[in-house]
Amino acid sequence: MQSQVYLTTEEAAAYLRLKERKLYELVAHGAVPCTKVSGKWLFPRAALDRWLEAGLARPEGMQWVNPPPIIGGSQDSLLEVAVRDSGSGYALLAEGSQAGLDRLLRNEVAIAAIHLHATPDDDEANLVAIRSYAVLHDAVVIAFARREQGLLVAPGNPLGLAGIASAIARRARFARRQQGAGAQLLLQSLLERESIPAGAMIVADGVSSTGQDLALAIRTGRADCGIASRAIATAFGLDFLPLVWEHVDLVLRRRSYFEPQAQTLLAWMRGPDMAARAQELGGYDLSGSGAVRLNR
Repeated sequence: MQSQVYLTTEEAAAYLRLKERKLYELVAHGAVPCTKVSGKWLFPRAALDRWLEAGLARPEGMQWVNPPPIIGGSQDSLLEVAVRDSGSGYALLAEGSQAGLDRLLRNEVAIAAIHLHATPDDDEANLVAIRSYAVLHDAVVIAFARREQGLLVAPGNPLGLAGIASAIARRARFARRQQGAGAQLLLQSLLERESIPAGAMIVADGVSSTGQDLALAIRTGRADCGIASRAIATAFGLDFLPLVWEHVDLVLRRRSYFEPQAQTLLAWMRGPDMAARAQELGGYDLSGSGAVRLNR
């Protein structure tokens, strides 16, 4: 996989054939994809390409290429049930929230399932992220569910862990997710909130691609703890130390929202079967499920 290339302000201005002053104006208005690191603006080149493509003038009659019927992004136990039981025809590609969002930007998936933690306010983190992408000017964010995330530990909690700080103090081995996965972003956010340096954490060998992989690492003794949902802990017979409730949202473009597959999935989400399965799995709040959280 090719690594992301970030451009400085000078490089980005040259790449876009703009004056730096004009680029700063775009940044000030949130009109161009960028991030700030140690007081300096950086511009992901791939995102700049997508931003440019979004503004292309299209001749009359030129049609958008429909994305494949795939839901990419975060792994979620209830979402797996919803896709299977709704008969919507979607396939699932669980690679982590940011990977799913990147695929949506490249038109490689129809929907991205995300739970991001880039802001102190977990309730708004997904919406803030989507608003930061100028290329997602036609994005619709649908509430799938709120779910409980916590620290998974071996049955009986043999190390007597009480949370993140306790796990680090007792030198527990953390199972880690890949960069860009929502659970990994949550872990990083929690470390920052408690002023715990990332270097203080002992990391188990390997990377867990999904919550199930993380649970298996704990179950087999390769790791002592890790962040995943209550539903995952229950399914694998692990103890669960609750940390936060988070939004799992579905992001799609407006043109995909009205497709029959999306409407079939949404109809199932709003029905009694979704509620029944959420109750079985545990750790879900469906009070806002199916609602439009953002319509750009």
